Amino acid sequence: MDLRHLEVFLAIAEEGTLTAAGERLHLVQSGVSSTLRALESELGAPLFIRTARRAVLTDAGLALLPEARATLAAADRARQAVAETLAEVRGPLVVGTMTPLRVLDLPRLLARFQAAYPQVTVSIRAFPDGSAGLIRALTDGLLDAAFVSISTPPPAGVELRDLTRLPLRLILPPGHPYASAPDVSLAELSGDRWIDSPPGFGNRAIVDEVFARASLQRSITLETADVAMMPAYVRAGLGVALVPGFVPLDGVRVQRLRGEELCWTMSLATARSGRRVVRAFTEAVANEMRLVTQENRP
Repeated sequence: MDLRHLEVFLAIAEEGTLTAAGERLHLVQSGVSSTLRALESELGAPLFIRTARRAVLTDAGLALLPEARATLAAADRARQAVAETLAEVRGPLVVGTMTPLRVLDLPRLLARFQAAYPQVTVSIRAFPDGSAGLIRALTDGLLDAAFVSISTPPPAGVELRDLTRLPLRLILPPGHPYASAPDVSLAELSGDRWIDSPPGFGNRAIVDEVFARASLQRSITLETADVAMMPAYVRAGLGVALVPGFVPLDGVRVQRLRGEELCWTMSLATARSGRRVVRAFTEAVANEMRLVTQENRP
């Protein structure tokens, strides 16, 4: 049995006559008849009862019908998959990013990607409401991919690929009452002034969640979208903060948070049914992260 046998069978079943099936497949009626006979001989059962006006499916034909459709559909998907690998990757790619993006070397990633796919035009966009805004833009079709940090399941149609997981570090200003303590609890810091990202950012969501879980409140007196600036604000005595592990620290006290191990995760978000250019970019990001891991190995 080959695919041509199934194509002829399906055409007869859907068109109702051998003549109409032949017209659909651009075959003479004798060719349709001989192909049908060969299929019936191989299966050992008649597939149609031919009346004066129509070819009616037998029980065997009815059993074969869904299998034939599934087989031909699978063959078509296989052809498309192969054809897609032969086609050139081209077109626009809009990537959303957090600010700042220090976990990977984005310029190096884009340089390698554009060298591999010169017919792709890349646009980089940042959103003032952080990962929440990036996810909304992705679901609205404004972005093809986005670097995000979210602690909740993504919405339907969005796929997350975790790229790295880093601790959230508690930093205190010099001279803070708990700077010399072996550790400190959330409750002991709940009365402090806090520095954090605006709502919608992944690190803000994690800290808000842990305070809510402990039934504690805190006072956020300074918000900044640039998480890399937080140590400078803490050093100036403006408050305390929890910052992702990629943020450089200088002139602040890194303190152990008692009873909590908080982690920040960066992921690549894409639509589940992404275009080929998106899949190519996803692979480029994975290669870049493997390179980063090798470079950071002791």
